[in-house]
Amino acid sequence: MSNSAIDRPTMPGTLWPARGHYVGPAPEDVLRRNLGRLKDSGTLDDFTEPPAPEDTQEHVFEARWRVDDDVTVRARLTLAPVQDRDEVCEWLLVAEAERPWDDRWPSPATMFWPADDDVAWDHHHAVQGLRLRHVHPLPDDDKAVRRVLKAAAREAWSVNIVVHEAMTPDEQGRLPLARLLPPGLRHRVVEHRATPQQLRAVNWALRDLGVEVPRGGALILPPTPAPPGYDGWAHSARSVFLDGSEPTELIDVLRRFVALPKPLPEGAEDALNALREHWTLMTHEEELARERGLVAMYAEALEAMTRSRDMYREAAERAHEALAAYRDAPGPEAEALERGRSLTQTASPLRQLTRTFERLKGNAKGTRSS
Repeated sequence: MSNSAIDRPTMPGTLWPARGHYVGPAPEDVLRRNLGRLKDSGTLDDFTEPPAPEDTQEHVFEARWRVDDDVTVRARLTLAPVQDRDEVCEWLLVAEAERPWDDRWPSPATMFWPADDDVAWDHHHAVQGLRLRHVHPLPDDDKAVRRVLKAAAREAWSVNIVVHEAMTPDEQGRLPLARLLPPGLRHRVVEHRATPQQLRAVNWALRDLGVEVPRGGALILPPTPAPPGYDGWAHSARSVFLDGSEPTELIDVLRRFVALPKPLPEGAEDALNALREHWTLMTHEEELARERGLVAMYAEALEAMTRSRDMYREAAERAHEALAAYRDAPGPEAEALERGRSLTQTASPLRQLTRTFERLKGNAKGTRSS
C-alpha cells in the first residue's frame, strides 16, 4: 500500500479520526476504568477488548454508543508501546457513525480517555512538545518558528491553527481556545499562539505555504498536500477575541475546513478497515444479521459448486459418447484401440484412455464438426 496522500482514499464524512501519545503508567487500566464508568452511567452501550494479533504488542479496545438517541457510533482504539520511550504509548482512534459526523456530538476521545487534565493522553504523536488541549506559544527565534509550523503542516491527523494575539491577553485569554470549541472539534485541534510582535515573523515563516495570518485573527494551516478547495483567505478568521467568548467565526472556518474532501491520514485506512471488518462488539440483531449473511454466502458457494459439478458431469458424458463413437466406427483407430486393449490388460485404464485421446485428438475435432 502506498503512503502517498494522493493514493489514499478520501476520508468519509462519517469518520472521526484521532491519534496521539499517552505518557504515564498502565494505559490499559486507565482506559478500562473510564470505559467502565461510562458504561455504568449509560453513556456507552458497551465496550470490549478483542484479542490483538499474536505477533504484535498492540492492545485493542472497542466501544459503542448512541448519539441523537438513534445514531450508533462504533469506535476502535489501538494502543501500542513507543520504542525506546518508557511509559509512552501511541494510540490511534477511529470512530464511525451511521450518518455524517456532527461536531456537536461527544468527542470519541473522551469516550475512551478521561476528560480531565490529570491524565496525559493528549500528546502529539509526531511533533514532541505539542498537545491537543493546550496553547503552544511560538518560539522567539524566527527560524524556530518556521521549523515548528513546517512540521505541524506536514501532519494531517490534527487540525493546526495559528492564532495571532492583537494585544497581550489577560489570564482568561491565555487559556486554550479548544475548550470553547464544539466537542467534535475539541480534540482534533492543535493551537499555536503568536504574540502581537510576532506577526511579521510568522507570516515570513508561512511564505512557502502561500498563506498568512490576519492581524488579530487565526489561520488554519494547510496540511501537505493541501486538500482540494483549501484557500488561505477562506480558511482564516479575521478576528479572534481572546476574552473567553465563543469564537464563532473561527468555529465556522473550522467546520468548513473539516468538511473539505481530503485523503485519509497515513495509517487511518488500515484502522478503518479493521473497524469495519474485524468488529466484534455486536448486538443480538447484528449477530443474527451476520449469521444470515454467512448462510447466504455458503448457499451461494454451494450453488456454484453444484453448477461446476454438473458441468464436469456433462463434459464427462460427452467424452464417453465420443469414445463410444470411436469404438463403434470402423477404421485403423478403432483397430488400434482394440489391439492396445488386448496387449496391455494389466495397464492402468486411465493411462490407456489418456493415450487413446492423445492419438485421436485431431480426429475428435473433425467428428464433432461433422
